[in-house]
Amino acid sequence: MSRIGNAPVPVPSGVDVTVADGTVTVKGPKGTLSREIPGGIEISNDDGTLTFKRPNDERRNKALHGLTRSLVNNMVIGVTDGYRKELEIVGVGYRAEAQGPNGLRLNLGFSHPVNVTAPEGITFEVPQPTQVVVAGIDKEVVGQVAANIRSIRKPEPYKGKGVRYAGERVLRKAGKAGKK
Repeated sequence: MSRIGNAPVPVPSGVDVTVADGTVTVKGPKGTLSREIPGGIEISNDDGTLTFKRPNDERRNKALHGLTRSLVNNMVIGVTDGYRKELEIVGVGYRAEAQGPNGLRLNLGFSHPVNVTAPEGITFEVPQPTQVVVAGIDKEVVGQVAANIRSIRKPEPYKGKGVRYAGERVLRKAGKAGKK
């Protein structure tokens, strides 16, 4: 039994959810998100709560039941509150600067600065030169953009220099043991 799929999704006031032709569209104060739902999963809207039903107990339908519920819940949260991923930059001379609302210039120890442009619906904030905040309404896109920025210069294990998620622990290695 899918415990996640059986949990209802509360729809806050100001959010409009429509289900038509296998597509769920969620409109809210921050924007609109749309996604195709897998065949067989039925979504019903009853007095501000969404419930999800699967056609049978096959393994694939059980998996899609919980997945669909989670994706729609993320859409509802995204159009009401939005999502944010915070990145920290560690290293001497490593810094970031905003280039408008959807551009970012990173100095990460390369011979040239790295420019990153945000896809549609994503904004960058730079509260400090060593912090970058990726914000948007689609959880999947926000996470992917943050992962792409982190992959430019991953934290290395000896000095810990690089781009990391806020609060991420980097396992440190001991350097060479010198000759005595």
